[in-house]
Amino acid sequence: MDVTLRQLTAYAAVARAVSFTAAAAELHVSQSSLSRAVADLERALGMRLLERDTRNVRLTPAGAEALRIADQILSAHRAGLAQLGRYGAGERGAVALATLPSVAAVLLPPVISAFRARRPEMTVRLLDGLERSVLDRVVDGDADFAVSTVARRARGITLRPLVRDRFDAVLPEHHPLAGRTEVTWEELGREPFLAVGTDSSVRRMTDAAFAQAGMEATPAAEASNVATVGGLVAAGLGVSALPALVHPLVGPGRLVRRPLVEPVVERRLYVVLPTRRTLPPGARRFLEQLEEFRSAADALPAGVVWEE
Repeated sequence: MDVTLRQLTAYAAVARAVSFTAAAAELHVSQSSLSRAVADLERALGMRLLERDTRNVRLTPAGAEALRIADQILSAHRAGLAQLGRYGAGERGAVALATLPSVAAVLLPPVISAFRARRPEMTVRLLDGLERSVLDRVVDGDADFAVSTVARRARGITLRPLVRDRFDAVLPEHHPLAGRTEVTWEELGREPFLAVGTDSSVRRMTDAAFAQAGMEATPAAEASNVATVGGLVAAGLGVSALPALVHPLVGPGRLVRRPLVEPVVERRLYVVLPTRRTLPPGARRFLEQLEEFRSAADALPAGVVWEE
């Protein structure tokens, strides 16, 4: 059975108007082409849909049922095209964004809120994890793009600078170094150091900073979660070093943060894009929303700045 949307549209117009003349005027086609379309539909269905004479058009019982079903099909077709149009405009669908936990919890929520307020039919899937898994998700196609630190450039991705944040010493409230306006890495390394796990980009950068300061700080303890590290510091078990964007995740314990110097260490975060895939429309709209925040220089936590 070969039935076309053109035939259904023609038949539905005639059946509703009960007139070939009126239907032809509505559709802006000739009566002859309209008659052919309806006749072709009847042949394809193998049933008579209309009774015709020189003055009147009447629906047969099969014609009434055909009109009901034609209306359903045409309505679904229009709705489907409208949904596809909203998808193409970035108004409908999903954005899959891989990112670091601190970015997911601190930097992105206001961007997602503004994005969803404008596009309530869009869903944002946050795939948070450590640096290596975040970048793999972009390369493998699990994520449309990412916001992450990048230890080294990898094949299949391009980078756009987004923000940078500075490392601070994180100290118990009554620690002797808490009275300083700034702390050196060498001074920090002489204290029991509470480190983030070895698979974290934060750990990679703290190890490099201690090495640059001529020290090797052996951790007194380590944990994969920065909130756990913060809890250990607040309990007076040692000191730590964390980038500014992480601080809101550390918790409300009694902690003091002081800028770290000699060297000053800044962490840079990038928008990570695939080089061999076209971004879905929704992902492009999300990046526009993120760029709007950056261009407007929207407020960031202390110690975090937008990259130019």
